Amino acid sequence: MKEVIVKTNQLTKKYDDFVALDNINMTVNKGDIYGLIGRNGAGKTTIMKIITGLTESSGGDYELFSKPSNKLGDEKGRIGCLIENPAFFNNLSAYNNLKYYAIQKGISDMSKIGEVLEMVKLKDIKDKKFRTFSLGMKQRLGIAFALMDDPDLVILDEPINGIDPIGISELRDTFTRLTRERGITFIISSHILSELYLIANRFMFIDKGKVLKEITHEELDAECMRCTVFRTNNVKKATALIEERLNIHDYKVIDNTEIRIYSDDIAPAVINTELVKNGISVSALFESGITLEEYFKSLVGGSTND
Repeated sequence: MKEVIVKTNQLTKKYDDFVALDNINMTVNKGDIYGLIGRNGAGKTTIMKIITGLTESSGGDYELFSKPSNKLGDEKGRIGCLIENPAFFNNLSAYNNLKYYAIQKGISDMSKIGEVLEMVKLKDIKDKKFRTFSLGMKQRLGIAFALMDDPDLVILDEPINGIDPIGISELRDTFTRLTRERGITFIISSHILSELYLIANRFMFIDKGKVLKEITHEELDAECMRCTVFRTNNVKKATALIEERLNIHDYKVIDNTEIRIYSDDIAPAVINTELVKNGISVSALFESGITLEEYFKSLVGGSTND
């Protein structure tokens, strides 16, 4: 059984009459790179602020490292976060900015600074002034800040904004390596599914403060993958026929009425004819499969860039 790092139960946040979070239930397991997906203003940042103690909930509760929120002590010290960018000093170098915050955090081992700068590919320009940094470089320095005191859980709000595809690839490698080698768990938010898709193994879609869906990477692939969908009243008999008569093995049973066939070697009409000929009723037959952007839009509705 996987160790649960974060668990929320009916988590709610209200600002007067505005409901920012509406009974949020989410579970983040150890080693997850957990993607929070939603449009700007959907509630992603509010969840992160409650978990990190930057704001209080209006209702419900949450657990960190299996400890209830009202009994947390040292557990909060096991979190690194980048929610609102730290106030880096324009005239200081990357190294000296992190040194300033290392002192503030009580970190005495300054070798940690070089280590985290290496992780985010900034070590070679550690002496460069912050004011000369691009947006992507500033984002990476913020991530280095979040990693500085060896956290077990890292929470990052829109960390890949402004980072080019190569930089995203390098961060993906960093996150997966830290998860694999150090067991660090990540919660990362974004309003761009295609970017988080390259990083996360689990996702939660949120809109207007409500959870729309919690899904694994594999389940997301299955829902988006091009396939032929058959709906029938006898899935067991249909799958036996598909395998034995048509030699099709690349399929998935979704529930007791639906089969998705991913092989395109045999035309859907041929499969349908074979099923009906053998007394298997087919109530629906259609092609399915959408892009990540279409999937996101189907959940939240409308434009994904507002």
